[in-house]
Amino acid sequence: MTSVLKQAEGLDVNEVADGYVVYQPSADKVHYLNHTAAVILELCDGTTTLDEIGEVLRESYALTTAPMEEIKECIAQLKSQGLLE
Repeated sequence: MTSVLKQAEGLDVNEVADGYVVYQPSADKVHYLNHTAAVILELCDGTTTLDEIGEVLRESYALTTAPMEEIKECIAQLKSQGLLE
């Protein structure tokens, strides 16, 4: 897949021991992301494709195939929360 996404503007992203805490000022919400969701959010930089995200996660977790369905599900959740554009 060649689609690219980027983080929504104005997010306050802070790394914590078990992932990220993201404050979204536009909605006055705080989001807690686990490590995998944090990596996906970071990789959504407007240039990295979904296939590239899959490859990074495949290598990071020593998987035989990229977990594309899980990545798509996570991205859908991040988009529905307004964290990705």
